[in-house]
Amino acid sequence: MIENGQFTVIAGPCAVETYETTLACARSVLNAGAALFRAGAYKPRTNPKSFQGLGDKGLEILEAVRRETGIRIVTEVMEPGLVEKVAACADVLQIGTRNMSNFPLLKEVGKARRPVILKRGMAATLDELLHAAEYILQEGNEHVILCERGIRTFETYTRNTLDLSAVPALKELTHLPVIVDPSHGTGRRSLVPPMALASLAAGADGIMVEVHPDPDRSWTSDGKQSLDLAGFERLMEDVKRLLPHFGKELAPAWPKRTPHAARLA
Repeated sequence: MIENGQFTVIAGPCAVETYETTLACARSVLNAGAALFRAGAYKPRTNPKSFQGLGDKGLEILEAVRRETGIRIVTEVMEPGLVEKVAACADVLQIGTRNMSNFPLLKEVGKARRPVILKRGMAATLDELLHAAEYILQEGNEHVILCERGIRTFETYTRNTLDLSAVPALKELTHLPVIVDPSHGTGRRSLVPPMALASLAAGADGIMVEVHPDPDRSWTSDGKQSLDLAGFERLMEDVKRLLPHFGKELAPAWPKRTPHAARLA
């Protein structure tokens, strides 16, 4: 889990594409200092004609990338019936903004012996986010990580409005770790680095950043909010330089786990 005094960086592409692209990205973000690799095998999309992810094939690619690099995997689960399958591959389960109030799904990930990143709903209050976390906690899973990823407002320049006040507010309201997703929070590549550093200053325990070897050729529409590999390296240099000023150190890559099928309580 995320430790006190550490700043955990999670990075990777929006979606699993090819094995080669995913492997190249994983190697690069690991070398730059990321603790975890994120990529979606199943993708909830507003437009049904958009790329929905590779599904089971995506999980196979993530498994292969983990074997090759040793980096641990964060990936999204969308349905209660897929929790066991996804948890067999993933080291950390992600609940996306659209599923924050999918209570059957929250209960099921609560039974899985995996940490869970719970993203704030795009129009959710902090109180609603914490109630969603309670669904997971009540099933016996204490390893919940809250994620501020921006909320929907009247502003159109950014994809969402990144509510950084949520970070210290959640710190007052709960003992759970809080991370920030500046990629979805802004939707603009140029805004990701400054908001990532602002997240550190606001007291976040980590960030989740979209990174792609060639963002403009990404299979998803999220390429415009993804850093390229060199851009992520520059961001990490800034993060490492600023961490001592906030009394934190960079979290190391999570240690390897022994592969096994997910066990549900």
